[in-house]
Amino acid sequence: MRSRRKSRRKNHKILSLCIALAFIGIMMAGGIVYGIWLWMKEDAKVKPEELLAIYMDHISGQEYEAMYEMLDLEASGGVSKEEFITRNSAIYEGIEAKNISVEILSYDKDKMKVNYQTSFDTAAGEISFENEAFFSEGEEGYRLIWNNALIFPGLTKPDKVRVSVVQAKRGIIYDRNDHVLAGEGTASSVGIVPGKFENREGDMEKLSELLGIQPEVIEKKLSAKWVKEDSFVPIKTIPKVEKSEFLPLEPTEEDVRETERHEKLLEIPGIMISDTEVREYPLKDAAAHLVGYVQNVTAEDLEKHAGEGYTAASVIGRSGMEGLFEKELKGKNGCRIYVVDGEGNEKTELANTPVQHGQDVKLTIDSGLQRMLYENFKEDKSCSAAIDPYTGEVLALVSTPSYDNNSFIMGFSDEEWNALNEAEDRPLYNRFRQVWCPGSTFKPVTAAIGLASGAIDPEEDYGNEGLSWQKDSSWGAYYVTTLHDYEPVILENALIYSDNIYFAKAALKIGAQEMKDALEKLGFGQELPFDIVMAKSQFSNTEAIETEIQLADSGYGQGQMLVNPLHMACIYSAFCNEGSIIKPYLIYGQKTTPEYWISQAFPSDVSARVLNGLTKVINDPNGTGYKARLEDVLLAGKTGTAEIKASKEDTSGTELGWFAVFTPDRNTEKPILVISMTEDVKGRGGSGYVVEKDTNVLKSWFYGGE
Repeated sequence: MRSRRKSRRKNHKILSLCIALAFIGIMMAGGIVYGIWLWMKEDAKVKPEELLAIYMDHISGQEYEAMYEMLDLEASGGVSKEEFITRNSAIYEGIEAKNISVEILSYDKDKMKVNYQTSFDTAAGEISFENEAFFSEGEEGYRLIWNNALIFPGLTKPDKVRVSVVQAKRGIIYDRNDHVLAGEGTASSVGIVPGKFENREGDMEKLSELLGIQPEVIEKKLSAKWVKEDSFVPIKTIPKVEKSEFLPLEPTEEDVRETERHEKLLEIPGIMISDTEVREYPLKDAAAHLVGYVQNVTAEDLEKHAGEGYTAASVIGRSGMEGLFEKELKGKNGCRIYVVDGEGNEKTELANTPVQHGQDVKLTIDSGLQRMLYENFKEDKSCSAAIDPYTGEVLALVSTPSYDNNSFIMGFSDEEWNALNEAEDRPLYNRFRQVWCPGSTFKPVTAAIGLASGAIDPEEDYGNEGLSWQKDSSWGAYYVTTLHDYEPVILENALIYSDNIYFAKAALKIGAQEMKDALEKLGFGQELPFDIVMAKSQFSNTEAIETEIQLADSGYGQGQMLVNPLHMACIYSAFCNEGSIIKPYLIYGQKTTPEYWISQAFPSDVSARVLNGLTKVINDPNGTGYKARLEDVLLAGKTGTAEIKASKEDTSGTELGWFAVFTPDRNTEKPILVISMTEDVKGRGGSGYVVEKDTNVLKSWFYGGE
């Protein structure tokens, strides 16, 4: 019995020990678990260096409210949300901060201080600096302690961050003789001083009429927040009344009208007129399609050209040379970012990008020739291209009718803009970039192709067919017609008399495939290698010359033949350069030796024979271009009249008049090749109308005067 009791007591002791050990084990395990829980909770906090990176990332997104939510407000001096957002947005957006990066350098756990390096791009270039950020710790984790120095080291509450912009001057466009085609000019800024604009209701109507602006537009300008009683409120920019070097000394009707307008404006109390700098185009209408114009940038421009240095105060080239050379002309604004104290004294410079003024551009254009061509054709729907056939320099590109590109600087009234857009003769349409039916100016090309291929024997007499001809009855009622009866019907005479029948027969001898292949080698269907994009010349509306009649018509520049004037000028240059087609160019001094677009487009003996015929077109009394003959300057060329009809049966169609004329002697003092095209010459002398105009231009070119 005793031994059993001992055994039970022993078992109780063992059980108690086990229970005690188990309890101790549970308590110990609980401590470990609790310790692990505390460790995990601590580790789950966003660390200060991570918090700083998040804060900086919010700056890039302009998420200022989210930044504010990360602050320890008490430790940050109780800064209000409005104050915080206003301060940060004004600085970061004012300097155009973007691409912000942060590199953590060190973290002092005891002081809860993060040392870091930050850099970002601004309007004045990159800003980079070392800084420090302090944090506090609470139940919800770490909080950023904010002050002004977190934006820039040393920045205090009274300090201001200033951005100073120096506008880049736009480059000047010069002609070959250093005459300005686009440059700095002075216009008149018409404005109102509100405190002196006494009879507001009565004078508003007068002002509106004189400036071509609706009264509500003027009222809107006057109601701007910045306007005070003594402010000068600009309303519209108008031309300044003064003479131009390209205008006659006597005032024009436009000058008189503008002078009268200035006088009437100044009669209105409260109206002031002051000088203002503008982009100016001295040649006005004479070169508008070539030079183009600039306009103030729009919101769409700023979005499209983001990162290219444009601001709301910038202008941008819209067309012509202004658009083509925009990158060279615009320059780059200078910008300086610096800190001033509460009294306006500069404390430190943060970034500085010096201004880079735009590059000047000098063109091969001759302003005098440009203006002469315009003056002679300004009443017509016309275009002209002039080059030096031996160098490739483009001397003039003219489209008429035209418009005053200065008006895009001054601003149009609704009436003026509608009139310009709705005009039947389409003054905004750039004709020298288009393709046109060349008529007989194409005959020298057919001649050269036929001679080069062997299809044409220059001495073969094709026989006198009279003034109309068809190959055979398969052509039905269609006949090729011509204007002159002559003998013998050989190549030279066919050029002199501009015989359609001869060149229709010549084209049939050449054949459709040979003609197609030859024209493709001459650049048809290709882009002209030139700064300005021109429409591509074509020989057919399809990829082939489809019928015999189309081929015959193509031989004398009709059918579906369409040619760009500058392209035609380049082809004609082959007759001056032993068969090689010159490459045109527009930047003066760009090339020291001639560069050919198509070397040996024709054999030299072929180009010489065609050139001989073209010289007689001008100098033989029977030549269609004889009226252009000059006594002491040798000229060569070709006239052309192209019929524009809706169908073969159309008898009411119009005509295009052409004249190509050039100096065949490279030693001529002022070598030139001019091609002009004028619409609607039917009943006005056909190509003879154009010959007369171009002859006036050539006389001025060689002999001076108007």
